[in-house]
Amino acid sequence: MAPQPPKETKDDYRKISGAQKAAMFLMAIGEEAAVKLFAMMDDDEIRELSGIMSSLGQVNADNVERLFSEFAEQVSASGALIGNYDSTERLLVKALGKGRVDGIMEEIRGPAGRTTWDKLGNVSEEILANFLKNEYPQTIAVVLSKIKSDHAARVLMNLPEELSIEVIMRMISMESVKKDVMDGIEKTLRMEFMSNLAKRASRDSHELLAEIFNNFDRNAETKFMGKLEERSAESAERVRALMFTFEDLKKIDKQGIQTLLRGIDKDKLATALKGASDTLKELFLSNMSERASKILREDMESMGPVRIKDVDEAQMAIVGIAKDLAAKGEIMIAGDNADEQLIY
Repeated sequence: MAPQPPKETKDDYRKISGAQKAAMFLMAIGEEAAVKLFAMMDDDEIRELSGIMSSLGQVNADNVERLFSEFAEQVSASGALIGNYDSTERLLVKALGKGRVDGIMEEIRGPAGRTTWDKLGNVSEEILANFLKNEYPQTIAVVLSKIKSDHAARVLMNLPEELSIEVIMRMISMESVKKDVMDGIEKTLRMEFMSNLAKRASRDSHELLAEIFNNFDRNAETKFMGKLEERSAESAERVRALMFTFEDLKKIDKQGIQTLLRGIDKDKLATALKGASDTLKELFLSNMSERASKILREDMESMGPVRIKDVDEAQMAIVGIAKDLAAKGEIMIAGDNADEQLIY
């Protein structure tokens, strides 16, 4: 009986799953490139691919060649690439379904950072402390051990004093944490905290418009706000309430003003204060040394009349610096209520 001819390579290749193709690709591109790709994956992805790679067995050269041909065809056929939230979400929905994708995209839209621990480093210490105060001291100790020390210090100061001491004692006696325990804590943070934070951080259209209006000069702001009022007085009122102006800097405490002063060009400050209220002028001047305050007053007097456009630009620049500092947690901007804070 004549031997049966081997199956065609094409037929064999069709039976290879997507995950197996990914494993083949990683094995074929070389150790250096594969290491870089693994560094971008989470633990679950690495475990899955590693398991497939270890059980893959021998892959014939025809299949490897077919794999790279398919890869090249797919990449070249796409032409120019644009990566954004919408295109990513559409792709994931096709692969995973709407339910799973919503949670993933919420996390992506949350604070910046590649890992959960990176993301925590970009969360305000007040918000993080408010979440952690309901956790066990041992859990809090583990979390604080994974973030930067200066951030951990600010979180501790925002926890109730007795709880802070308990956490400190746990950190002193803490030994190496088992990987499964660490994975469990990370998963909880990712699912319960980061996703909820992303939901709270999402902005409505009025917030977006308020940010745009903040960047208009005075004439443009007056014109567009007037047009908006004609169409919808309610929307105009909401946008105006959400806008952050130069005068709102008076909501910053003395320590915050001093921090802000260190990052401001003094010539720009003199121009900005020319168009400010006496209250705001005094707030800045009273938080400077006597000599610096005297120099600034003299600079403002010697400037003479200043164009409104120049004042607006200087004020917008300082507001931008204040928002950046607030986003980093270096200053706090209180709302109309002393207990309320604006988080940017």
